[in-house]
Order: sequence, then C-alpha cells, then structure tokens
Amino acid sequence: MRLHILGICGTFMGGLAAIARSAGHDVTGCDANVYPPMSTQLEHLGIALSEGFDPAHLDGVAKDADVFVVGNVVSRGNPLMEAIMDARRAYVSGPQWLYENVLVTRDVLAVAGTHGKTTTAAMLAHILEQAAQAPAFLIGGVPVDFGVSARLTRGRVFVIEADEYDTAFFDKRSKFVHYRPVVAILNNLEYDHADIFADLGAIETQFHHLVRTIPASGTVVTNGADDALARVIARGAWSRIERFAHADTPGSTDWTIDDAGRVLHRDAVHGTLAFGQPGRHNQLNALAAIVAATRVGVDAGQAVAALGTFQGVRRRMELRGSVRDIRVYDDFAHHPTAIATTIEGLRQRERTGRILAVLEPRSNTMKLGTMKAALPGSLALADRVFCYAANLGWDAGEALAPLGVRAHVYADLSALVDDVAAEARAGDHVLVMSNGGFGGVHGQLLDALAHRAAA
Repeated sequence: MRLHILGICGTFMGGLAAIARSAGHDVTGCDANVYPPMSTQLEHLGIALSEGFDPAHLDGVAKDADVFVVGNVVSRGNPLMEAIMDARRAYVSGPQWLYENVLVTRDVLAVAGTHGKTTTAAMLAHILEQAAQAPAFLIGGVPVDFGVSARLTRGRVFVIEADEYDTAFFDKRSKFVHYRPVVAILNNLEYDHADIFADLGAIETQFHHLVRTIPASGTVVTNGADDALARVIARGAWSRIERFAHADTPGSTDWTIDDAGRVLHRDAVHGTLAFGQPGRHNQLNALAAIVAATRVGVDAGQAVAALGTFQGVRRRMELRGSVRDIRVYDDFAHHPTAIATTIEGLRQRERTGRILAVLEPRSNTMKLGTMKAALPGSLALADRVFCYAANLGWDAGEALAPLGVRAHVYADLSALVDDVAAEARAGDHVLVMSNGGFGGVHGQLLDALAHRAAA
C-alpha cells in the first residue's frame, strides 16, 4: 500500500509512519514544518518528506498514493486536504488506519489518562521487553531504553499511548476508541484540552467509550483513588477491573505500593520497586504498568525487578547538562497538576539546592487561560519562577501575583535566559517545563551559564 501522511512530523503520525514503513508499505508525507528530530528519523527510514500542504503534491510525490492518512492538525481549508476531497481520493484518520492495518491482529495494551501516559507506556514496554515478549509500541515520547518512539516487531503484544484528543477533523471521537485494547490502563483523569472539551464530564464520556470497547475477557486497570475514573466505571463496565492506588489511600484496592516501594497484591508482597524515577506519581505509573503486564502473563515480581533497569523517557525530568554544579533539566509538564508533581518529584530526589522553575504555558488549554488560577499553587514548591508569556492571551503577571517576588514574567526569551543565568548559583536545579521546543532555551541556558563561569 502507498500512503501519503498529512501532518507526518507529529509524534503520533511520525510513529505511525515508522510502523507503516516497517510493515512494508511505501510511505511519503508532508507537514507545515519539517525539521529534526522527527524529519531525520523518518528520512533514515527512507520516507520522503515535503514541506507544506501544497495541492501540487497530488501530481507529484503523492500522485500514486492509495490512501491519504490525515493527522488531527489538518482542518478544513487546508489546501491539500481540499484538493484531496475535490479529487475524491481516499483518506482516513491515523488511528483508524493503524487499527485496521496493524492493531487488529495484536493484543493491544492501551495507556490512557490525563498525566503519565508516556512514562507508563514506556515502563510497560520495558517490562515486556525484559520478559522476552518483544512488544511493538507507539509512544508519545522516546524511551531511553529503546531510543525510538515507535517500532513494529513480530511479538503479539502492542503497547500504545492512548490519547483522548480528537481523531481528525472528520472524526471528533477520541483517538483511543479506535484501538480496541484487551488491557486498558486508566491512570488518572482531570479536566484538560479546553479547546475541544467543554468540561470534565465530556472527557469522562469519551473514557467510557473506551471502556465500552474492551472485551469481557479483557481488563481495565484503573486508579482506585480517582473520583472521575470511579464515575466512568460506574457508568458500566463489562471487563475485569483491577484497581491500584498508593497504600495510604482509604478504601480497598487490588494493588498497592507503599512509601518504601513495596508492591502488594492484596496482602502478598511481590517485590520492592527500586528505580531512578522520582515522585509518588512515578510510583503509581510503575504500579499501573506492573498490573497491566501481569494480564499478559508476566509474573508480578519479574515486572517489579524489570523496572530496576528502566532509564526513563526523554523530556521527562531529563538532565540536559550541568555548569558549575548548576543542573538544567527538561520536562514536558504542561498542566498545573503535572507541574506540581514534577517539582515535588525533583524536590524529593534532590534534598538540597534551590529549584528555579522556567515555565512556558504553551498547551492549548494553558493558552486559553483555563488553568491560570491553579498555576500559583502548582509552583508553590519552586524557589524562583521564570515564566515566558510572549504568546498568551491573558496576564501571566497577574495570575502569578500570589507568588510575590519569587515570580518573574517575560515577553523576551533572551531576557529570561539572562536573568536565570544571573540568578542561578552552585547547587541549584533549573527545571524547564514546556510541551514544545521552547525556542531551544535549554541550550541557551547552558551556554549563558558557561559564559558567566568563564567570565
């Protein structure tokens, strides 16, 4: 089959392209911005990329395409999409193509939730790899243990990060309803994606659509301490339910983990988790992955032990460099809850030194200002806050005013870099948080710190 993928440089669509190529399909693609690292990865696979959405692609690189696979960045009015529709050419969404051509023959393990999807999916793939199950996977980040975000294997199991964002301009269901998993992790659920969901109830409805797709022989692995997920399950479930939570959570759950990292199934201890991922949230991510792995034949103790060698995911508390004992980290945190748990996790791991939080509110939800009232609380554990607010439609200075002199807001990235470099001192931790490239600020900060050290 010959595919031309619109929006190919997105994490999901780029991963889909790699999987399609591995499956033997001819793949080309285009995007508004074709740039590394995704462009480099795809070109190494022999996938020809075109810049922009020019209708001329129909008479050029995509002339012989059997189907156009459409990413959710593409909307009506896109010139290439309009030409495809006018020419009555076949098109399909990425999630639908993936299910019909790859997932339909696999045992799919889907990882859903507002937070922790990428890390949990990476943990699950790592456990299955260590258990010699050779999992295929498509994850919204790059696990350090694998070095790629997607791969296709001969293994039966396929791990996929199950996003609740909509599928395509012509299919407004969440992506994950296409995947038909035999095991689904529901990690947590709170309001997000304010650009497409009116309220939390609307997201809960989509999660219940996912629950409806799981067979009676399948399993829902759900956070037993999450009220929104409890409401989702209360709407009806037809599969086995395995609940997990921290050991200090009131009520009964099937699986727990305590502060010492001991993993228990009811009263039986299955080992002690020992890995380098900080914070209670990562303990729960790990527990969810362990439970899911047991549903496809992995011994719980073996799963716990496997995570001892888990190296994490790029852009999740990733150390980008250190200058004169000032460490610069990169993290994907893009929601107040994720910001708070990231800072808390860093503080738990690093007991000394100040935390200088460098934040870009970049997600659609953050840009709309929906979460601005929660920002000061999410940053409470940071010693200093430097917020880049060049593209916001709301007053970040006013929103962060409760933090007083600890918070500084910038419209100029160079000024932010200069001030962080001037403020930082030996022992500090500079934590950069954004779900985008942030203008290459990590490298700029390391260069500025090195320049000041040399001076």
